[in-house]
This record gives sequence, structure tokens and C-alpha cells, in this order.
Amino acid sequence: MLKNEKKTEKLTRQFLLEVGIYDNNDFIIEEQKSDNPIIQKLLKNASKSGVGLGKPEFIVRKKDDNEFLMVIECKADVKYHESKDKNLYKDYAVDGVLLYGSYLSKEFNVIAIGISGENESNIKVSTFLYPKNSAKYIYLLDENNQKIQKILSWDRYIERVKFDPVLAQTRHVDLMKFSRELHDYMRDYAKITEAQKPLLVSGVLIAFMDKGFEKAYTAYEGEDLAENTFLAIQGMINKAQLGDNHEAKKRAVINAFSFIKHHPELQKVDKKRNESPLFHIVKELYIHVKPFTKDHYDFDIIGNFYGEFIRYTGGDGKGLGIVLTPKHITDLFTDLAKINKNSVVLDICCGTGGFLISAMKKMTEKVSADEKKNILENSLIGIEQEPQMFALAVSNMILRGDGKTNLYQGSCFDENIFEKVKDKASVGFLNPPYSQKGDNLHEWDFIIQMLYGLQRNAVGIVIVPMSLAIDTKHPLREKLLKEHRLEAVMSMPDDLFYPVGVVACIMVFAAHVPHDSDKHHESWFGYWKDDGFRKDKIQGRIPKTSDNWENIKKNWLEMFRRKEVAGKSVWKKVSKDDEWCAEAYLETDYSDISKEEFEKELKKYWVFKTLNK
Repeated sequence: MLKNEKKTEKLTRQFLLEVGIYDNNDFIIEEQKSDNPIIQKLLKNASKSGVGLGKPEFIVRKKDDNEFLMVIECKADVKYHESKDKNLYKDYAVDGVLLYGSYLSKEFNVIAIGISGENESNIKVSTFLYPKNSAKYIYLLDENNQKIQKILSWDRYIERVKFDPVLAQTRHVDLMKFSRELHDYMRDYAKITEAQKPLLVSGVLIAFMDKGFEKAYTAYEGEDLAENTFLAIQGMINKAQLGDNHEAKKRAVINAFSFIKHHPELQKVDKKRNESPLFHIVKELYIHVKPFTKDHYDFDIIGNFYGEFIRYTGGDGKGLGIVLTPKHITDLFTDLAKINKNSVVLDICCGTGGFLISAMKKMTEKVSADEKKNILENSLIGIEQEPQMFALAVSNMILRGDGKTNLYQGSCFDENIFEKVKDKASVGFLNPPYSQKGDNLHEWDFIIQMLYGLQRNAVGIVIVPMSLAIDTKHPLREKLLKEHRLEAVMSMPDDLFYPVGVVACIMVFAAHVPHDSDKHHESWFGYWKDDGFRKDKIQGRIPKTSDNWENIKKNWLEMFRRKEVAGKSVWKKVSKDDEWCAEAYLETDYSDISKEEFEKELKKYWVFKTLNK
């Protein structure tokens, strides 16, 4: 009996209808061909026969989502569902849809679905993800890490897709590329200051939390768009719960965004583009960034934009001593501190909130709604002195935490502020301002203040210049060790903050436990110089491979304060007069040095000696 592929296609439409995709005005469903010029171009040479136009059974797009695309290929007979090597494109459903996915993934993240069978009792469904610009596809897995074998709703696909590390890295790269393009546009057309650029980004993202503004922004222009953007920001901030003295905080944060309402260049319509700079920025943020805020709960978007803007403009970050901590390091801090839902975290120089966001993600994993509410309201405490940076931190926490934040604007040395946060936290994180010249503004001053604010035996973790670890003469070392214990120091990659030339280390302390309270105490020193990242002139530091960092982090955490590994880690009893770094105490491990490496180093030494006779 001949099989009828039209029955399979009819079943597919039924499945799409049941999950809210078919006959839904939010979606565009095309069969055999597409009216979208980008898709047309990508499928131009994607024929399953090897020559000509590719014609998938179904091409599905969500109107407000330019990142993701669903493509479906059908076969009537289940025996033609999938070939062994997946390379018989014309004959098999899975083979064909993966071919289309390989072409479409040049511009989209593709959810590729192969379906075979004529009725529900014998239907077979295989689901794959082809990340954008990736040469490889993966099986898409459900919440139980099982292969997805049925049609799901669009939102459930996106929810599952975001767990793929390759896709997450691809989306991060795309986001940073967009931030560079946006920076150039702002410089050329918006005429706003460097400090205002990340504020505009965060303000617009907050405005999109107002559903009325999100739906209506395309109808506004000029002064109307500026007025309504500001009103949406103001409304969302007024709804936020900013803890102690919240009305004053709200006024300060709203004031930081007031330039959006009054800036003349933002409102001026460019006759060539037929849009104002503000409209262009709002539209582009809606397309490129808003989806990211929903899918990547743990990502410091505002901090990353801020970092990119400073990197490309030589902005005020260096002058303020601001060196933003990379996300993989803020995540590492949460693992080193063994954070859980019962932790309370303090950051007295919170910047844009990167450490608090990583902590929030870790603490809210697998918790109830009430537990999450309590964590957001009470367990994440930050202080930030610089007013515009404080506004960015509040924005970031509102975007991530349903408007509940526990942030304070002012100096961490202000007694009135510090008394409100003192003795509450079981964990302290800190990346202090570097190389400040004022009295009592040394990095050690900030470290001592952070530890002073923690509970007894709390974990305090800081990332600071290596100069602090090797400067044995600084008087504040003695003060610190009289009150707190040095548990560990890890030497980090030399280019961790690239392009800023700071060689850094991570220090771990036990708060309010004198260093000499145990005369046998030894500190642990790790040589963590390779985190699996490489330098890129355009993208900054990026992972060499998608899983390299995860494997390295796992190895570091297994080693941390447990193992002494030749050439990598060592236990050592130290005092204020000793250098606090692994390099001072490690014995070189020659066992894995090859003959070629030895000869190379010998030649380098010979050249050095010859040139310096």
C-alpha cells in the first residue's frame, strides 16, 4: 500500500495547532518556500537532490523573534525516518531537515524537526538544534535529558535551547557584536556621553517591562517616544522595592535616566533614515537584546554593555579604577563560596551587580516561589558609591529580580550605610577599585571593610592585583591578619581583564578568625593561569572551545583547598612578611615537558645570554 505524505503534513499541522503555533497571528508558517529574502537566499542551493532550491515542508517563525527558526521535514513511511549516517537527504526526514538546518543556521538558530508516519499511533519525531554559525547539530533534550520526540510549544523549545552551551556562547558573541555596533551608532548619531550609553541601554530594557510601552513603542516618534520611554522607566522603578530609604533611591535612579526625556539629539528625526536615534536604538534593543534578558537570567547584560562601551571608547572606567569582573569569574566565586539558598551575600563595591547576579542565579536554583522572593528581598546586599553605576546596578537587579533589591548608594565607609549591612552576610564578594590615591582608599582598606561587615567565619573572596600578594611591606597586611585568616590565594591568567593590563589573583579569607589563632594553619596556593580562554582583538577574551572552561573549572574546584598538585598547588604556612602567591612556593614539575619544549627554552636562554654579555 502506497504511503501518503500529505497525511503526515496534515498531522504536523494538527500538532502545531495543539501547541498554539498554527492559526496563531504571532507566527508565520510557510510551506515549501518563504517570502523572507534572507531565508530565500539561504535555501537557494539547499536542494535535497544537490542542485537548486531547498523546499522544506514547513518553515515556522515567531514574528517578534529574529533569532530562532523552526524547520520541519516529513516522510510518510517511518522506515524512511532517519538513515544511519544521516546523509540520504532526499529519502529520509531527519537527513533532509538536517541538510536544511545546515544552510539556515548561517543566519538563525534552527530547531530542526524530522517527522514520519501517517497516524498518531506510529508517528516518529526527532528534534535537533543547529546553533547559528555552528558546523554541528545536537539532539534537543527535554527537562529529563531525554530526546524530544513530540512537537512542543515555541516557548518550551526556546527554554530547552537556552541550556545548550554552544548556543549560549554564540548568542553572547552576537550580543557583544551588537553592542559594538550600537556603540558606533550612539557615537555617530545620538551624541550622548560615555556614561549615558549604558544607562540608555538599561533604561530602554526596563521600559520594555511595561507591556503597554512594549506594544506601542513603534507608534511613537520624536518627543513622544522620548516622553513615553522615560514614563515607562519611571513607572517600573516606582513599582520596584528598593529596601531601606527606597523613595530617595528611586528619585536618584529616575534622575539618572532623565536625560532620555530631554536630550535633543535623541529626538531629532534623521530624514535619510526616517527615524530618530532613540527610535533606532529602542527598535534594535527590542530585536537583539530583549530576548536575551528573558533567556539568560544569570547574565550581567548591563555590565557587559558597560564593559564594551569602555573598551571601545577609553571611557571613565580606568580613571575610576573600575575593572569589571568577567562572568565566568563571578560564577567561579559562587562555587568557591559553596553558595546555597540559605546564603546571604554582600558586595560593598557592587558596580553593575555582576557578583550579585551570579549569586542570585546560584541561590534561586530549585527553590520555591516563596524562597525565591525571600532571597531577592533579603539575601543580596550591595553598596555602590558612583551614582550612575548605582543606577545601572539597580536596573540590572530590577531586570533580573522582579524589582526587589537591597542596594545602597554611597560609600562603603559611610558608617550610616555600613551599619545597615553589617553582620548580615555569610559570604562577601569584592572587586575593589584599583590604584586609588586618596587616604584610606587602598585595596586593603576595601578588603578589611568587607570582611569587617561579615558574620564570624563567613567566607570573603576578593579579586585584586597581584601586587597586593607580593608586597610584603604594606602595613595593612598586619591589621588584616590580626582579625581574619588567609585561607587561599589563586594566581589568575595574566590577561584576565584584557585589554586592561592588570595581573590579578583571587584571595579567600575566613572573617573574624585571627590568622594565628591556629598555630598550625596553612594557606593553600593555586596556580590557575590557564582558564581556557584566548584573546581576540574584536571580541576580547573568549573560550577556546565551548566546554573547555567547564572542564577547567571542575578541575580547579576539585583541587581547591584539598589537593597539593606538583606545579599547580601547594600548602604553606605564611605570615604578613611572606609573599602570598603560588609562584613563590611551587616546585617546577618537569615530568610533562617535552624534548622540543626543553630545547626551545634552552635556545631562548642562549639568545638572552648572548645579547646581554
